[in-house]
Amino acid sequence: MLIIYGYVFDVNYDGLKEYCRQLSAIGNNVNQIVRRCQKTGNTYEEDIKEIKDLMEKTWRTQECMLSKQPLENQ
Repeated sequence: MLIIYGYVFDVNYDGLKEYCRQLSAIGNNVNQIVRRCQKTGNTYEEDIKEIKDLMEKTWRTQECMLSKQPLENQ
């Protein structure tokens, strides 16, 4: 429940929990790639592509989450 300016909003955070889980998984994947690059001293084209794909997934998820949030009246 969220109270703003005397209005009570019932907010469902289930989607936000899933978003945080997915974002954490993406961060873990990127960290694994970075550790592999640091360990070998090489950067591989498939690693760069994977990072770009993970970042694209992150932005799509972010846009989806923001589109579900109520807009503030101005």
